[in-house]
Amino acid sequence: MTEATIETEHSSWFVRLNEWRKKNISEKMFVLILAFFVGLFAAVAAFLLHWIINQIVFVLTSQFNADSSNWLYLVYPVVGIYLTSLFVRYVVKDNISHGITRILYAISSNKSRLKSHNTWSSVIASAITIGFGGSVGAEAPIVLTGSAIGSNLGQLFRMDSKTLMLLVGCGAAGAIAGIFKAPIAGLVFTLEVLMIDMTMTSLLPILVSCVTATCFTYIFSGDAALFTFHLDNDWTVERVPACILLGVFCGLVSLYFIRSMSFAESIFARFQDKPYVRLLLGGSVLSLLIYLFPALFGEGYNSINLLLNGTSDADWEQILNNSRFSGEAYMLIPYIALVLLTKVFATSATNGGGGCGGTFAPSLFVGCFAGFFFSRMWNLHTSWVYVPEKNFALMGMAGVMSGVMHAPLTGIFLIAELTGGYSLFLPLMIVSVSSYLTISIFEPHSIYSARLAKEGKLITHHTDQAVLTLMQLDSVVEHNYMAVAPDLELGQIVHKISTSKSSVLPVLDAAGTLLGEIDITKIRHVVFRIELYHHFKASQLMQEPAAILSSQATMAQVMRTFDRTHSDWLPVVDADNRFEGYISRQRLFTQYRKMVADMSED
Repeated sequence: MTEATIETEHSSWFVRLNEWRKKNISEKMFVLILAFFVGLFAAVAAFLLHWIINQIVFVLTSQFNADSSNWLYLVYPVVGIYLTSLFVRYVVKDNISHGITRILYAISSNKSRLKSHNTWSSVIASAITIGFGGSVGAEAPIVLTGSAIGSNLGQLFRMDSKTLMLLVGCGAAGAIAGIFKAPIAGLVFTLEVLMIDMTMTSLLPILVSCVTATCFTYIFSGDAALFTFHLDNDWTVERVPACILLGVFCGLVSLYFIRSMSFAESIFARFQDKPYVRLLLGGSVLSLLIYLFPALFGEGYNSINLLLNGTSDADWEQILNNSRFSGEAYMLIPYIALVLLTKVFATSATNGGGGCGGTFAPSLFVGCFAGFFFSRMWNLHTSWVYVPEKNFALMGMAGVMSGVMHAPLTGIFLIAELTGGYSLFLPLMIVSVSSYLTISIFEPHSIYSARLAKEGKLITHHTDQAVLTLMQLDSVVEHNYMAVAPDLELGQIVHKISTSKSSVLPVLDAAGTLLGEIDITKIRHVVFRIELYHHFKASQLMQEPAAILSSQATMAQVMRTFDRTHSDWLPVVDADNRFEGYISRQRLFTQYRKMVADMSED
């Protein structure tokens, strides 16, 4: 039996199964079943990724001497970036960086369709990068993996674009819930960051995915939290001013994080076609930073746990281990400040050099260091009220995450669930909201959505804007048109008019360049005069269009152009001014109304 025969039999078997499913299982119930499996697979992917990372880190660093620096910190990150870049270039053969941004792009511009390799490629690439010391996080790759699982399961069962978007949200929510054992954080992450609307129809599948992922993560790894935290000093209302100022400080740190990240990425973008130059530059910067500040090695979760669980300077000074400052107690605060400032460059160097990872964990890391630094400075220079460093380190995590991601609810619930810190729920809210309000003054979009916002491809909770973003220009362009040459006589033009379905005829030269258009309604005075059929040519009858649309225009721009010109038909040309077709106002608004109705039916 040939492979083609086997594939055909398998395909027909799956078609029969799908037909049985449609007859016996309602669409809503089937989406819940898919959400369950998306949550399960996302939990498996998250567990495998962290297991692989831990094994690599153990093998590479278990023999390090904590009381001195280690030259291998100069080698491991470069090796990791190089191996990752080889894997991406020769195995994946696709760009898998900026995981959450790629999800947002798929939702807005690709009908929520993610490639099948995204279900595994980011896991392997980020495991290599982070295991060898890349200063990035595993969360964004896992979120991309979970979303890709949801998207591909939906595509397998021929689900529509709206359901695919929901399954992508289920995958992202399940990934966050599974990684952190935080189901509520997974839910609000999907709401705030991916902009999936929380209608009753979409709420239940996402909850199913979150709970499933969380439960299976407990089964796989036990009930230990990713970060441990014990509240030793109850929060009091006298600390409200300090919490507000911490939120403002975290907002400014978030601004520094976003702006520095953009600056560093722009430098690496100059060498987009020179991978070895990027490797040399990124590897050199990363290795040097990790050698000087070993706390930057990998995700940095060990350093976070040190700051959250320390009760004295002796505990917190362990963060200096493996560095040239080991044992130098007076260097604790300068070291914290320097790590806070350099983390963003270590993250940028990792990704820019060819590694794979996200900014989720780095924002938590920077937030923890920022909170500790702020509280120590407060206690040194303010005698009004004492603030506990470990508590403020925890709140700083929520503050910087809220600012960088423009997601205060995610910051609040993730940190509260992650550490069991619900006793600090009110100060977490104060810090997160203050940080978000501060960053909003300077940056209207999160680190994930800024690129898409500039291109007009960002989904928002505004229904009108969301529909325009989801609409594809090519889907409303009429490619079946009747074109005429500039030297065509009126008699032949009349014959063309009799077979045309539109009221305008484009006048094109031999290269397909748009020269003008003939509006049938404006040549009535000559159309019916046979004696003039040889006296007029298309070049004499044509006129300039009211406006010309670019094939790269956004749907919002198309809508504004129609409103401004009051035209029924507008031509579309490519970058070389070659004619592609017409957009009909009637067809455009019909599709727009249908999409609004589809989004509002729940």
